[in-house]
Amino acid sequence: MPTDVIMPQMGESIFEGTITKWLKQPGEKVQRDEPLFEISTDKVDAEIPAPTSGTLQDIKVQAGATVQVNTVVGTIAAEGEAAGTASSAPAPPPTQAAEPAAAGGEGSGSQTGVAQAPAGKKPPEEIPADLSADEKTGLEREEQGTVLEVREAGERVRSSPLVRKIAKEKNIDLAQVPGTGLGGRITKEDIEAFIAKHGAAAAQPTAAAKPYAASAASTPAQPAPAEPAVTAPLQPVGGVTPGAIVPMSVMRKKIAEHMVMSKRTSAHVHGVFEVDLTRIVKLREKMKAKFDQATGNKLTFTPFFARAVVHGIRKWPIINSSVEGENIHYHASINLGIAVALDWGLIVPVVKNAEERSFVGLQRAISDLGERARTKKLKPEEVQGGTFTITNPGIFGAKFGMPIINQPQVAIMGVGGIEKKPVVVTDKDGNDSIAIRSMMHLSIGYDHRVIDGAVADQFMAEVKKFLENWNEELL
Repeated sequence: MPTDVIMPQMGESIFEGTITKWLKQPGEKVQRDEPLFEISTDKVDAEIPAPTSGTLQDIKVQAGATVQVNTVVGTIAAEGEAAGTASSAPAPPPTQAAEPAAAGGEGSGSQTGVAQAPAGKKPPEEIPADLSADEKTGLEREEQGTVLEVREAGERVRSSPLVRKIAKEKNIDLAQVPGTGLGGRITKEDIEAFIAKHGAAAAQPTAAAKPYAASAASTPAQPAPAEPAVTAPLQPVGGVTPGAIVPMSVMRKKIAEHMVMSKRTSAHVHGVFEVDLTRIVKLREKMKAKFDQATGNKLTFTPFFARAVVHGIRKWPIINSSVEGENIHYHASINLGIAVALDWGLIVPVVKNAEERSFVGLQRAISDLGERARTKKLKPEEVQGGTFTITNPGIFGAKFGMPIINQPQVAIMGVGGIEKKPVVVTDKDGNDSIAIRSMMHLSIGYDHRVIDGAVADQFMAEVKKFLENWNEELL
C-alpha cells in the first residue's frame, strides 16, 4: 500500500507551508530520510525527508502551492507496488521544473542536443549497450524533468531540461560542470557560473557529442577541436532575466512584512562607532591554523563581536530587552541572532544563552547555524527567541550599515568592513604618531521608545573598548 507524504508541522505556531521545490520526480527511487521536497513557512525554509523508501508514485501538490499541515502532498510506493504500476501505466506527466519562474517556461521543453525518439525515449544507438538495466531506465526518463547523464568515469550527471538547453546553446559539456544541487544536480546557477568563468565554448571531450556516451574505459575520449575563446556576457546572480516580472517567494514576502512592521513599530535611531581592530586581526592571523586544527572550525571575526556584545549587555541590560504592552521585559538570557545571507533571502538563526558559552562554543554554534541555514536544515525554534541581533554588511565591503531592528528586539548591531588605514595614535606618554591600523565601523540601531541615545552610546563604547583591548584566550 502506498505511503502518504504529508505537509509536516514545523512548530506549534505554524499551520501551513508552501512547497517551493520537489527534489524527486514521479517514478524516481527514494530512500528513507532522503530529502524529498523543500518547503517555506513564516519561520524557516527546510528540506523535508522521505518518510519511507520506495518510488515516488504521485505528486498531489505542485511546487508553489500553500497547504495546511498534515495535507497529503504525494505518495511513495513500495518496491513491488512501484514495479506493478510501471508495467501497467504510462509514466506520469512531467511536473513543474525546479528552475525559477523567471526562466519564462524554457525549462518545459526537452531540447537535449540530440534527435528525439517517439514515446520520449532515446534512439537505441544513443544508449550504450554496456549500461545496466537500472541505468538504461534512468536514461529513458529524460522527459520527466531531471536527466541522468554519464560522466567519463561513469558517474551520473543530474540536470534539468533548461540546463541542457543552455548547455546546447553555449556548447558546454555538462560532465565538466560541478553541480551544487542535491545529489550533485546541476542547477541553472551552476551552469551560468561555469560559463562566466570558462566562457561559452568550454572545451568538450568527443564523448560529450552523445549525452549518454559510455565511460572513458570503453570509449577513449578524443581531444576536441580547438575553438576560439569566447568571453561570456556577465550573467545576473540567481538566474534572473532582466525585464522579467516574477512573484515574491514566501521568504521574501515574510521579510518584507517583518521589516515594514518593524519600521512602523519602533522609533529607529542609529549611531556609528569607529573601532581599531588591529589587535584582534593580528591575533586571528596568528591563531587561525591552530584554532582550526584544535576545534575543526574556522576562526572568524563573528565570535569576537558576539563576546563584546555579551560584555556590553551585562553592563547595559536594557539593550537586551523588549516592549510588552506598556512594560519593558528585561530578558534573563542573551540570545544572539546572527544574520545569514542566503542566495534566496535572509535568515537569522539564534545562538541561545550566549552568555554561558566560551569563545570556542560561540564559534561552533555560529558555524553550525550558518551552515544549516544555507542547507535548509534549521528547525523553527532555532530562528525564534532572539533578544539581540548582529548583522554583517561589511563582509561584502560596506563601511557600515543602518540595519532595521529585528522585532520584538529593541537593538541591532551592524558590522562594517575591516580595512587598513593611516591613523593618529597616542602612546602612554602622550606622544602622537601615524601608524597603519586595521580599522572598522560598528553601527547600532535602537528603539528610542526604550533606549536613549546616551545609553546606546555607552553600550557601544563598552563594545569598542572590549574589542580594542581584547585579552581573552581563544583556546
